Amino acid sequence: MVFKKLLGALGVGGPSVDTVLQPAPALPGGPLSGEVRLRGGGTDVTVEQISLLLVARVEVEGHDEEHDSTVVLERFTVGGGFRLAEDAEHTVPFTVTLPWETPVTQLHGQPLGPVLGIRTELEVAGARDKGDLDALAVDPLPAQEAILEAFGQLGYGFKSADLELGHIRGTGQRLPCYQEIEIVPPAGQAHAVNEIEVTFLAAPDGLEVVIEADKRAGLFSEGHDTVHRFTTSHHAVEQADRNAEVDAWLQQVIGAHAAPYPYAQGGGHNHHDDHHRSGPGTGAVAAGVAAGAAVGVVGGMVAAEVIDEIGDAFEDDDEGEGGEEE
Repeated sequence: MVFKKLLGALGVGGPSVDTVLQPAPALPGGPLSGEVRLRGGGTDVTVEQISLLLVARVEVEGHDEEHDSTVVLERFTVGGGFRLAEDAEHTVPFTVTLPWETPVTQLHGQPLGPVLGIRTELEVAGARDKGDLDALAVDPLPAQEAILEAFGQLGYGFKSADLELGHIRGTGQRLPCYQEIEIVPPAGQAHAVNEIEVTFLAAPDGLEVVIEADKRAGLFSEGHDTVHRFTTSHHAVEQADRNAEVDAWLQQVIGAHAAPYPYAQGGGHNHHDDHHRSGPGTGAVAAGVAAGAAVGVVGGMVAAEVIDEIGDAFEDDDEGEGGEEE
């Protein structure tokens, strides 16, 4: 195993660190396991603390423009208080619990767009250095996946997903940012709404679902956004029941004047969002994610390039990470 980064702040000849995460994707609110592998440098040192930082690239809205920044979502202490001898190797296994609101980065193995990472931070003799950085893949919870599938079976197609810095008023949000999953309506609803933005705020006792609709202007009305908040259970239900639940939400969000939502059964296909989806079947959001990734939903990068460039993306903000206590 190649050790990925020599800790520069600790001086030439300092220890090096490599963090290896479990290969399987994590889940929001679930465990994340792995091990921190240390190799001693040119002198003996005392490792005072080993921390893991869950970091994310988020969009920050300014007065005139948007820009990306790095935000620390959670910090975990996984070890420390031991002597690391010159050239010695030491391994620290760990298991930590991710926040329930951890953003989802992929659906059925296809990247959604958001970029998360685990950064390893080593503290030696009062000096702290950001060492190894690893990309983190997060799958949706079963209820989240079923809700996205319901949108797909109701004819909606995936457009994009991103992370926004800030809080949604009136919710139980705990993290400093939230995820927006943008989906486009079927042809039968295109006259009433431009797109739907879905935010999941998971907690141990259930799931908040925030739906914002960008409603089109009518003959006697202006276009505007409407925001509704719904709650649902983590418990497994039949997909048909989940479809009906999401259908009821959409009826409330868009309004009773909109036409009924068509279920895209069998080989149903929607011409309004051909460029977001491919293939036969239910027209599920998952299919839209696959097609969207192929045409550049994640900023023109395929999944491998997202992983290759994660380090560069986070390093740009090393001096100004939000949410991190010094």
